[in-house]
Amino acid sequence: MTRSNATALVTPSRRRSLSSRGRIFLRVVTAGYLGVLIALPLLALLATAFEKGVSGAILAIVSPEARAALWLTLWTGGLVAILSAILGTLTAWVLVRYRFPGRAVISALVDLPLAVPTLVTGLMLILLLGPTTPLGDWLNAHGLRIIFAKPAIILALLFVTLPLVVRTVEPVLREIDPAEEESAATLGASPLTIFRRVLFPALWPAIAVGTLQTFARALGEFGSVVIISGNLPRRTMTAPVHIFGAIESGEPHAAAAVSVVLVAVSVALFVFAEHRLRARPT
Repeated sequence: MTRSNATALVTPSRRRSLSSRGRIFLRVVTAGYLGVLIALPLLALLATAFEKGVSGAILAIVSPEARAALWLTLWTGGLVAILSAILGTLTAWVLVRYRFPGRAVISALVDLPLAVPTLVTGLMLILLLGPTTPLGDWLNAHGLRIIFAKPAIILALLFVTLPLVVRTVEPVLREIDPAEEESAATLGASPLTIFRRVLFPALWPAIAVGTLQTFARALGEFGSVVIISGNLPRRTMTAPVHIFGAIESGEPHAAAAVSVVLVAVSVALFVFAEHRLRARPT
């Protein structure tokens, strides 16, 4: 039987049946993949967090060290997300709208934090701003303590999250037709009005996504922070470092309980953002 004759024997209903089986197979593989990588670890986390009951999980979360660590993580992550939203959008604007010598180098530097291990990030900041370095010594002499203090946490988080807003805003900015801005300018609109009325409505979903990614990334940052923060309980210890300490102390249920809070905050923000983005009229 020739190949053309064999193909002719495959009826439309047979093709639909094969296609349906293929879709079912892909769905099963996808569900299994996500289940193994995400669902099962989450279930293990929840089971460990509540192995001593709800009261045990609450006690672990409201302990003074845990509350201080969670608060420090939340406000530093929120501050870094806001700064990244502003500075990342400005950086994307410069890279898209201007042509200048060294632009390719700057664009490559934006992606560098993705390739640098976070432990190396902490080491670089210590070598630059540590108390024994010239710059660090000068800052300390003027009463500006950076390393082993809260400003170091913010610097580390800004470094590791640098590409997130830039790379989400940049492609959207490239797609905006400059003619819209030119039309607004000819009608007498100021640059600020053009950005607020023409550019921002198109850019804000990308800015929102990048900002949330930045915040979620900041919530879980460990490698750089554990080196440069000093890890002082109730002062410079973030939630990820507190979780690591709880595990080292033989208290996995306490570590899991604090981890559940971080996961819940991240999931709630992403669900809220997804709802708002879908509900916003285009």
